[in-house]
Amino acid sequence: MEKPVRRIVTGHDVQGRAIIQEDGTVPRVQRVGGAIGPLFHEVWNTPATPAPIDAASGEPHEDGIVLAPPRNGTRIRVLDIPPEGEGIRNMTPEEARAHFAEVGAGSASAHGEGARHALMHRTETIDYGIVLEGELVLIMDEGETTVRAGDIVIQRGTNHGWSNRWDKNCRIAFILIDGAFDAQLKR
Repeated sequence: MEKPVRRIVTGHDVQGRAIIQEDGTVPRVQRVGGAIGPLFHEVWNTPATPAPIDAASGEPHEDGIVLAPPRNGTRIRVLDIPPEGEGIRNMTPEEARAHFAEVGAGSASAHGEGARHALMHRTETIDYGIVLEGELVLIMDEGETTVRAGDIVIQRGTNHGWSNRWDKNCRIAFILIDGAFDAQLKR
């Protein structure tokens, strides 16, 4: 098991003073895609933009793990992506769709003829990915690049995949913001 992710949530007391409302490990953690899949540490979500700010409510409730942020909302999560093996390299399009369906995004899967990676996918979001530990290869329809600890990826609703081609886990934080495709980019 990878080291836990700590979450500190601030709020306000009854006098309106700033307080630390919560300090502990992220309560929702789930491996997606079986033993070969990433470990999702769900940190927080907001149901709208602008995000409602009140005195001391908790994170809005969600059932399970969902890939995309709430409509008009945001999400922050940390992923632990294990080294890639034959299970991913030999994944069928149906297995890839099932992998994404576990997080409510079966239609995001773009695995099929001509796909550069089994877990290629596209979401209608802006994602900020910040590599915390390790390395990943960001695979696009055209080209790829290695991202390392400290690198930041701004993912703008493009078809992409992530490949951990090293022998160590990669930990990456994602901030996801609901988006809307320009008419030319809709499928």
